[in-house]
Amino acid sequence: MKFISIVVAAAALVSATGAALAQAKAQFFPLLVYRTGAYAPNGTPWANGKQDYIKMINARDGGINGVKITFEECETTYAATDKGVECYERLKSRPGVTLFDPQATGITFALTDRAANDKIPLITLGYGLAASQDGGVFKWNFPLMGSYWTAADILIQHLGKQNGGLDKLKGKKIAIVYHDSPFGREPMALLDERSKMHGFDLVKIPVTPPGVEQKSAWLQVRQNKPDYVLLWGWGVMNSTALKEAQATGYPRDKMYGVWWAGAEPDVRDVGDGAKGYNALALNPSGTSPKVIQDIIKYVHEKGQGTGPKEEVGSVLYTRGLIIQMMGVEAVRRAQERFGKGKVMTGEQVRWGLENLALDQKKIDGLGFAGVMRPISTSCFDHMGSSWARIQTWDGAKWAIAPEWYQADEQIIKPMATAAADKYAGDKKLTRRTPADCQS
Repeated sequence: MKFISIVVAAAALVSATGAALAQAKAQFFPLLVYRTGAYAPNGTPWANGKQDYIKMINARDGGINGVKITFEECETTYAATDKGVECYERLKSRPGVTLFDPQATGITFALTDRAANDKIPLITLGYGLAASQDGGVFKWNFPLMGSYWTAADILIQHLGKQNGGLDKLKGKKIAIVYHDSPFGREPMALLDERSKMHGFDLVKIPVTPPGVEQKSAWLQVRQNKPDYVLLWGWGVMNSTALKEAQATGYPRDKMYGVWWAGAEPDVRDVGDGAKGYNALALNPSGTSPKVIQDIIKYVHEKGQGTGPKEEVGSVLYTRGLIIQMMGVEAVRRAQERFGKGKVMTGEQVRWGLENLALDQKKIDGLGFAGVMRPISTSCFDHMGSSWARIQTWDGAKWAIAPEWYQADEQIIKPMATAAADKYAGDKKLTRRTPADCQS
């Protein structure tokens, strides 16, 4: 296994003994990454954004209320769940450990019980276990800003609107070409429910990871002639799917990807061949937001950038910034209760994650104006927000539609509650009460 260790706790070089002492006084963020393998083109900018945000907070602000941040990367290659678990076990006991972002749904599944036992939060922004939005059962999981159920729900809402109403989907055929893994299978419960509600035919077409061979899948698309294709892909699977759609003659403007199938690496090599392709957008791209300008000023112009400067502001890089900002703000929120200028424990950071209150004024102050919507979590709501937009590739760049969609909680919340209750029953867990949330 390849480990990449980078410590940014101090501006000057220190001895090994001094470094260990400094780390013990710092807030430590373990970073699970995949910079190698088939998923590296997508995983790398995501990881670079997280690193650069930490570097910027240390350089610009001197840390979190004076507490410096350290981090260490551990390579998982994404698909290797055992490596993800090994990375977690290796890093979980570091002094000042904060939280983990597994960066993979399969690894999230493998870590959910471990994290609960170790009392270390998991951030799974826009991925992971959909039912974990229910904090009454999943005390340590935080699928911030959305899950695969909310993503699937928004896509069906949009297709309904395109046809003049959800009732107009009756008799339509919608195919989902999906990464045959926990990631790709996770939206199925919601799509099955929507299919029953609206009377459309759902055709499920699996693709064996990593997805470089899809001819049989697109033969099924050609045979089934769906009205729409949902693309639930990651990494090389996405560009391959678009090339196969082009070769098959399936119109790209009838294709809609999840937000992990809507970044520059997915379409750049396809170019005009991907023109008209649509995908969900959790965040935009571009260098105009203040947080991006601060990253350039305090990190890249100082020669401290983790990756190339031209990558800064790309879709997945910016998502990495959002994820890392959430972790930093959870620590800051915890310090408000447990002591400013102190290193927070995993349990204290969990409280911070359950009490995030990022309104528009706060978001603007953090430099994320135009990047994301407000988000507010609670003891029982570990998602906090479920909004997304549709973006379309014009052959050279992503164009984001102005309209925001919000997932329908009247559908999703009962599903999450039922799934969480089943999980609690299987694991012999007791659901939390309001009184439990006071501690």
